[in-house]
Amino acid sequence: MDEVFKALADASRRRLLDRLNERSGQSLRELCAGLEMTRQAVSKHLAVLEGAGLVTAVRHGRERLHYLNPVPLQDIADRWMSQYERSRMSALSNLKHALEGTTMSKPEYVYTIYIHTTPEKLWEGLTSPEFLKQYHGGFAPSSDWKVGSKVLWPVEDGGEPQDLGQVVTESEPGKRLAYTWHTLQPLHQEMFGMDDAAFAEAVKERSQVTFAIEPAEEPELGVKLTIVHDGFTSADSKMLEGVSGGWTMMLSELKTILEKA
Repeated sequence: MDEVFKALADASRRRLLDRLNERSGQSLRELCAGLEMTRQAVSKHLAVLEGAGLVTAVRHGRERLHYLNPVPLQDIADRWMSQYERSRMSALSNLKHALEGTTMSKPEYVYTIYIHTTPEKLWEGLTSPEFLKQYHGGFAPSSDWKVGSKVLWPVEDGGEPQDLGQVVTESEPGKRLAYTWHTLQPLHQEMFGMDDAAFAEAVKERSQVTFAIEPAEEPELGVKLTIVHDGFTSADSKMLEGVSGGWTMMLSELKTILEKA
């Protein structure tokens, strides 16, 4: 948390966060535009923000796109503010407000977390039934996690696992895993209060989740895990709304589980 306060203490870094809040997913070139700072200075400020977990950078082709990560700010709110104004400072509502306040030209969920473990153990955490069940609430996906294989989900009556059309698209143990995501299911229609027409349109959306594992910039931080869930049709996507809070909570639980293992 000290790194977050240090990062926020600089006005230039706060300006960069404001610009990412206006439009997340910007390149270094875009962030430099209109600022009275050199490209090198902006790069140094972004490095500090990344180190504090306030910004996540994901490579798209030859560019690195930068995304605002509001979770550390929420942690500050939980620790320093909610104890005084608990009724007004709800973690989920603040996170929802931060996400809804961000204009996304390409709707997606991007999140980075650092875990004190090894790439091999983290891969196991993402693919092993033993770990998956712990942070998926008992209903965890299953697969052999090879490219082209199906990703199946258990059913409540203990019958055959359900095929929701998900397929593994990338699989590099210890480095990268990606698979297509399921569409909205009938239970989601009631959950989100959608009428039949809105639901019929929403089920056409097919997104994808990607996990990238790499060494942290600082060895003492452990392993860096970046998740990108994209392919949403709009910023108002109900699936995007659902996975944004879900992934954040589940990866936090995965971190706890792996660091205690």
